[in-house]
Amino acid sequence: MIQTLRFSCGTAIIVSLFLAWFVPAQTLNAATIIPPPPAIAANSYMLVDANTNKVIAQLDPDKKIAPASLTKIMTSYIVENEIQAGRVKGEDEVLISVKAWRTGGSKMFIREGTRVSVDDLIRGVIIQSGNDASVALAEHIAGSESAFADMMNQQAAALGMASTQFKNATGLPNDEHYTTTADLVKLARALVQNYPEQYKIYSEKNFEYGDIRQPNRNRLLWRDRSVDGIKTGYTEDAGYCLIASAERDGMRLISVVMGTASDEARMRESQKLISYGFRYFETNRLYESGIRLFEQEIYYGEADSLSIGVLEDVVLTYPRGSYDDLKTEMVLPDRLSAPFAKGAEIGRLEVALADEVIYSTPLYALEAVEEGGFLGRIGDFVYLLYADIFEG
Repeated sequence: MIQTLRFSCGTAIIVSLFLAWFVPAQTLNAATIIPPPPAIAANSYMLVDANTNKVIAQLDPDKKIAPASLTKIMTSYIVENEIQAGRVKGEDEVLISVKAWRTGGSKMFIREGTRVSVDDLIRGVIIQSGNDASVALAEHIAGSESAFADMMNQQAAALGMASTQFKNATGLPNDEHYTTTADLVKLARALVQNYPEQYKIYSEKNFEYGDIRQPNRNRLLWRDRSVDGIKTGYTEDAGYCLIASAERDGMRLISVVMGTASDEARMRESQKLISYGFRYFETNRLYESGIRLFEQEIYYGEADSLSIGVLEDVVLTYPRGSYDDLKTEMVLPDRLSAPFAKGAEIGRLEVALADEVIYSTPLYALEAVEEGGFLGRIGDFVYLLYADIFEG
């Protein structure tokens, strides 16, 4: 990877700097030819890198679809919100209502009038896909399932799931209960990133309650050791669906496959997407936050130079083997004048591949620089005045 420093006045200085400080050790090969994504037998699908949100493959990601039991990811997410806020505890005992007990479809097999801990109900939702457990938690948290659905919709809006509407906590059929593949990716990423401890439950292969032991319906957990979640779903309207996530060598992928023909098909098509992503793409951290990337001369300040860098790690997903072809440019003003507050935006960092900018982020002052004394400012003024005369 070559770094270029480009000033706003148009002059450019090319620095052949291979950034070994910021990039993990790896073999840098010539760029490989990337084939198109595999054919996926599904109504809609999407494959993204969970860290960078890079879309690797997709089909009809904005098509409105029935989420079936994938709904329960939001149900468990709301429960974790309540636990983190201190309004609910895992050891709380939930009184099981007649409605929860009678809810059809997949079940945890809880009984009306008994009390079940929140922790057990969460596993009943996540591992056993229990509709009864979902309703019990909804009623415990919001008083009713419809009120809980309102909470789900508020959370969906907060996550940017603009094309989603929930009507229940289970995913049982309802014409007004819908989402999109793109919105499900947003929910899955939020789960992985915001609640890693709850996410670990999605990798548990079995859960037993009331002497009834049920396996996790996500059979990819047995087929691929890198897969550690997330959730299956099925209704006649939705077809067989699966959100899967896998991590290899620090790279995490999320795939969403909707509307396949069978349980076997959703596993197979998800595996095809995940294998394609890991084989042909890689994700690396190019720059660390808070590390000086460049030091530029400044005028009218107490210091003579300013350290410049990024405030968030620069992590990119790109075709495997194309690292050598990445070109980084720092776009900065040709002159900087103090004062500067720490964190002040100075310029931009751009990363290009094949002459296309694939990433752009602001560059910031990594330290504060106060305005210099009177004599120092006069000296800089005179220096710049003569510099402009001779340059002109």
